[in-house]
Amino acid sequence: MKIVLRADSSIQMGTGHVMRCLTLAIELRERGHNLTFVCRDLPGNLVALLEARGFPVQVLPAPDHSLALEDSPYARWLGVPWEVDAAQTQAVIPAETDWLILDHYGLDARWERRLRSQVGQILVIDDLANRSHDCDLLLDQNFYANQELRYQGLVPAHCRCLLGPQYTLLRSEFLAARQTLQSRAGELHRVLVAFGGSDPTNETAKVLAGIALLQGEMAVDVVVGQAHPELTAIAQLCSERSNWTYHCQIDYMAKLMVQADLAIGAGGSTSWERCCLGLPALVAVTAENQLELTADLATWGAIVNLGWADRLTGEDYGQAIRSLTATQLSQMSQRGLVLVDGAGCSQVAANISL
Repeated sequence: MKIVLRADSSIQMGTGHVMRCLTLAIELRERGHNLTFVCRDLPGNLVALLEARGFPVQVLPAPDHSLALEDSPYARWLGVPWEVDAAQTQAVIPAETDWLILDHYGLDARWERRLRSQVGQILVIDDLANRSHDCDLLLDQNFYANQELRYQGLVPAHCRCLLGPQYTLLRSEFLAARQTLQSRAGELHRVLVAFGGSDPTNETAKVLAGIALLQGEMAVDVVVGQAHPELTAIAQLCSERSNWTYHCQIDYMAKLMVQADLAIGAGGSTSWERCCLGLPALVAVTAENQLELTADLATWGAIVNLGWADRLTGEDYGQAIRSLTATQLSQMSQRGLVLVDGAGCSQVAANISL
């Protein structure tokens, strides 16, 4: 089948949408399908990464700032009016496309209806349940207390909904790592600091300042994406400590998560990677769409919710680490393992192949 994936990444929105689409695309390619990405030319985009992984990319023009946008933060993520995006996407997608996969908070049923005549079926990947969709399959991999009710009235009657962490789009390395994972006993010797692909407010530096205040020789793995605004400064900080290791734009996150005793990072899609490997986490909210999910995961017992990142200091991060107990770490690990089994990507791909 011919499959098109429409997703963007940027310094402002981060890299999570493109990265989870890439994970699904790799699974679909292994099943024999032909895939093309459509991405807008935004600062901090991942077009080069997609091409390096062997996927053709149709690049939409950079935003025209003379065009008026809807009054919505996600419309600003899109960079152009939805009508413009729809027309530009229509112009570049292959003829006789079987599936269109859309992962973008700035687009909704209006855009999807505009593309209907050129595609066979539409899969929407969403987390927000805050707008209507005209789709045949909907994926929301998040953990919410009311997940069965979230999309009532927002999707057509015929739409199949894949809801919950059992459908999480994780790379195959996480499933492989889970199968050999040793139980975590609540020790705290190694910390993984990872705030996603962009980290525009540089929470990484604040966390490292907090860790520097702690007593003892705790090992630290620091992971940043190529879009991080302070790559050189973070690398320099790590070079000054013999037990701090700097990693940039890596493809071995599962290995680092297995080695770690605690993760410190943002909410969002990385939450499911941590849960899959039973990695306890201190989580700071860096975007509005992370708020409800982070609160629900904390209530479940899989993480500690530190609240809004912009209200935290290095001292706050240090104190949060200092306050953890072995029992708390062990319980978070067990609660996370229950939520995510690592086989979600295969399940989603199977539903597309039906």
